[in-house]
Amino acid sequence: MGRSLFIKFLLTYALFGLLSFAFISTLISQLALTHLTERKAEDLYREANYISSTFVRGYYNRGSSSLEPIHTQFQALDIYLNASIWLLDNSGTLLVNSKENLNIQEPEHIEEFDPTDAGSSYYVIGTFYDRFPEKTLSVLAPVTYNFKTNGYVVLHTPYSQLERERDQILNLIYMAMLIIFLLSLLILLVFTVTVHYPIKTITEAAEQYAQGNFHYAISVSSEDEIGRLADTMNYMAQELSDLDEYQKKFVANISHDFRSPLTSIKGYLEAIQDGTIPPEMQGKYIDILLRETDRLNKLTSGLLTLNSFDTKKNRLDITSFDINAVIKNTVSTFEQACTQKRITLDLLFDSKKLLVSADHSKIQQVLYNLLDNAIKFSHNHSVITIETTAKHEKVFISVKDTGIGIPRDCQKRIWERFYKTDLSRGKDKRGTGLGLAIVKEIIQSHGEHINVISTEGVGTEFIFTLPRVTMEEN
Repeated sequence: MGRSLFIKFLLTYALFGLLSFAFISTLISQLALTHLTERKAEDLYREANYISSTFVRGYYNRGSSSLEPIHTQFQALDIYLNASIWLLDNSGTLLVNSKENLNIQEPEHIEEFDPTDAGSSYYVIGTFYDRFPEKTLSVLAPVTYNFKTNGYVVLHTPYSQLERERDQILNLIYMAMLIIFLLSLLILLVFTVTVHYPIKTITEAAEQYAQGNFHYAISVSSEDEIGRLADTMNYMAQELSDLDEYQKKFVANISHDFRSPLTSIKGYLEAIQDGTIPPEMQGKYIDILLRETDRLNKLTSGLLTLNSFDTKKNRLDITSFDINAVIKNTVSTFEQACTQKRITLDLLFDSKKLLVSADHSKIQQVLYNLLDNAIKFSHNHSVITIETTAKHEKVFISVKDTGIGIPRDCQKRIWERFYKTDLSRGKDKRGTGLGLAIVKEIIQSHGEHINVISTEGVGTEFIFTLPRVTMEEN
């Protein structure tokens, strides 16, 4: 609707410009040429009468037989007036022509000359009895003596000169009209900027929202009704986007965080069932299964609790705990996976007990994700090192493998949700690409930092920090 109205407005505007140009090109052009012709004819007629009374009448008054003085005067006035000056007698004999030499012996005779051809006017437009190759304005002034017309002074000027003057005037009019037309574009511009574009943007936004793209922002900042409508739609889209993002994030986190522990539980149970784990060792692995089950229960409860709150609110249960013990418990859940790939887990602790202040379950989730990635992308018969180091008020936790590594140009993007490097796709066919994104969110929610050091084909090391708790504080 708005688009068709805008096109109609443009067509009307263009039609107005074309009709205005056509009007000026025809009517105004003709009126201007008529006006210039009449004014030029009037000026030339005045000059012709002056020449007739001043220079030619004396020739007939004195009965002089010499036309030389008149010819000389005509030649001088020709330059001044920029017009050919003729002296014709009543029969049409050309006595004097300012453009040619005086020819008394064989003067040119215009057989068809008739002064009444001009009618009531004192000028004619044409080739003057085919004496000129182009259209000419010819003005006739009679030479009278003793109340008798003895001849005619005729002044000729090219009609093209008047047309050039007309064109100059038209050019000025065209220029003025063009300026007015361009200035009037301001109205169109104001309409386009304040009405058409905002409505078009809002319409496009509505189409995007209908397709589920709630991140499409309406960039309309006016303070009028359209601006308020745009702000309302932006707010609506943001609310829908937050809800949609939360739902996607919730489902993705569940999918990712449940898959690994469930796989581990399934593997241990199958090993117990088929006898891979002997009866005397089953108690140990049942304890691991119970811890994993308890972890899944806690994770489920936490996710359901977070589902009732705004996803932007970080809900952390900060306690003091031994990070070394958490690492040991987390490592034990990967025993079977490491056995299958002949991977050795090397634990290097700064001290026997190292207390940190953090959310126990979330830090366990961080370690779980990092170890899961390290095992997944390590070669068979390789070593993964988990190290803790206390420095001042921080504890540095490092998870280092000797696997495929991460390409340099991908290291900044590994924290993005769902991002997977080309090298990892073959190793992680079932991964969602959320593990490292979750890790970074958890660490940042604690106000801490996590970094990666990796060389393609050599290995990768993840290092993050946690606040240290001294024995006195505990």
